[in-house]
Amino acid sequence: MAAERVLSQKEEDIQLMLGSHVHLGTKNCDYQMERYVFKRRSDGIHIINLAKTWEKLQMAARVIVAIENPQDIIVQSARPYGQRAVLKFAQYTGAHAIAGRHTPGTFTNQLQTSFSEPRLLILTDPRTDHQPIKEAALGNIPTIAFCDTDSPMGYVDIGIPANNKGKHSIGCLFWLLARMVLQMRGTLRQGQKWDVMVDLFFYREPEEAKEPEDEEVAQGADYGMPEYAAGALGAAPGEWGASDANWVDVPTPVPAVADYVAAPAAVAAGEGWDVVAAPTDDAPVYAAAAPAATGWD
Repeated sequence: MAAERVLSQKEEDIQLMLGSHVHLGTKNCDYQMERYVFKRRSDGIHIINLAKTWEKLQMAARVIVAIENPQDIIVQSARPYGQRAVLKFAQYTGAHAIAGRHTPGTFTNQLQTSFSEPRLLILTDPRTDHQPIKEAALGNIPTIAFCDTDSPMGYVDIGIPANNKGKHSIGCLFWLLARMVLQMRGTLRQGQKWDVMVDLFFYREPEEAKEPEDEEVAQGADYGMPEYAAGALGAAPGEWGASDANWVDVPTPVPAVADYVAAPAAVAAGEGWDVVAAPTDDAPVYAAAAPAATGWD
């Protein structure tokens, strides 16, 4: 019965890899990867033998389980499609993840604060992660890498033949490897279904995560304008110029001129400089009346 469960699980894993396009290689093929190629399509794409991919995953899982301290394992990916899968793999297996650009000298320069001496290095793409591969070779660190048909195999100890360029393919491979490690450690029973979905290992676009939030904000926005809303004017919301004919021009009342011109106040006789005395025979006409006595005399 146990053998039947293993075989059925292997078939399910291969079907999952088929759905994630793990078997699709490139048009170029390295001479060291020819042994893992099943055939070549009419358009030039090489098809990878998934049975050998599954066997290599089992071998890599055995190597990972043989290391006592999981923190001595570094899982690294400079490719954006593999960064989420690397973090999830490290979360469930206890390994140390490095997502993003590799800092030169991480494995060789002891003066760096990020210096570490791992016992095992797991990479997503040997071509993109060429710098950590060279440093691991200088430090005699064994390396496991997912290798496409055109990937260079230099300094790679265990090459898992698979499509390392698709976001679904990378996530599926790390999910399978993490489940195999947990099964070999005894955390999961052999043949038991893992409750962690494979979708958690897939790369997500930043726009995909923002779209649901934007929709919720748009639905919940209510500015409370019942009288001035565009819908009340016969137009769709947001189209303010669609119903200009419904607006009524109300003339602004113009105040009378008399409202702005006030009648001059009456001035008592003898007060102020504006009072002009009546002309006499002795005084000229243009002379002004003498001001009232102010005490200066």
